[in-house]
Amino acid sequence: MKIGIASDHGGLDLKELVKEILAGHDCGVLDLGTDTPESVDYPDYAQKALSALACGECDRIVLVCGTGIGMSICANRIPGVRGALCHDAYTARMSRLHNDSNCLILGGRVLGPAVAQDIVRVWLTTPFEGGRHQSRLDKIEKLAGNIIRDRSCT
Repeated sequence: MKIGIASDHGGLDLKELVKEILAGHDCGVLDLGTDTPESVDYPDYAQKALSALACGECDRIVLVCGTGIGMSICANRIPGVRGALCHDAYTARMSRLHNDSNCLILGGRVLGPAVAQDIVRVWLTTPFEGGRHQSRLDKIEKLAGNIIRDRSCT
């Protein structure tokens, strides 16, 4: 499995740790930056990873910023991306089992290394259950188009 990874300056240290974790699970890693602690704008790095996912350059992506909130907002604006901001192994597990998340989002300033390691391990190894959950994902994909078509506000 090939995993793309990107962060802003607030997620840089955790991004480097996650790269090591991914490599330990025999994943190919596509590092899309940042590589510096200088302040950068997280949407720029989210875009790089989201584009890599959309173009098939990687199977899944990991996004990291200070809290994970900004990256989460970016990721979930893109059709087909199921970004999950996870704070523990349970949320990581459920994001895969029920939501088939293809984008793990972490907060570099809110997670310790041991918790992050558990989250990544669980997210990588948990399969999607499918079944009734697939029909819900199908509804999510239709949601954006329905909202735009049904918009009657003037």
